[in-house]
Amino acid sequence: MVRVGLTGGIASGKGAVAAELAARGAIIIDADVLAREVVEPGTPALAAIIDRFGPQVLSDGQLDRARLAQIVFADPLARRDLERIVHPAVRARAADLERAAGRAAVVVHVIPLLVETGQQEDFDLVVTVDVDHETQIKRLIARNGYTRAEAESRIAAQASREDRRIAADVVLDNTGSLAQLREQIDALWAELSSAGARQ
Repeated sequence: MVRVGLTGGIASGKGAVAAELAARGAIIIDADVLAREVVEPGTPALAAIIDRFGPQVLSDGQLDRARLAQIVFADPLARRDLERIVHPAVRARAADLERAAGRAAVVVHVIPLLVETGQQEDFDLVVTVDVDHETQIKRLIARNGYTRAEAESRIAAQASREDRRIAADVVLDNTGSLAQLREQIDALWAELSSAGARQ
């Protein structure tokens, strides 16, 4: 098995890279998807969130992610408390999925906060999807309807672009066209496939 940690700042294009790798045969384990699964109604993580933040973070029995985001992005201590609840549940679920993938697989863990949580040493290869700050801002405003201040706040809550680049074994530049990104992914996939063949 080849284990890859895929990261990048918010709106960098991690999802597009993951989809391209999946199309080439990778098994994708997306921390954002798992973060939603582990807080479904009836889960221990949701119960812990309600204990910490109160019932106002619920809407019709479901986690009100927008309301919770307002709380945690305004309060770094609250965000750390949320991470202490959600991250272990996500990692446990990711480990289950990886075990089910099979020994010959290329498994790509999509982890937005890989650098922030110190996981760069946990993988055979760390890949960072990189864009410049202004591109992130424009994409967040267009995609999420954020104000510039809201977009800046989301970016500021993550590791710096420089820290992600330092942690990476491979940096994919996603400031150009999809065709240019695919060329880089083809080269990455060739490397991952040959690494898998050697193991």
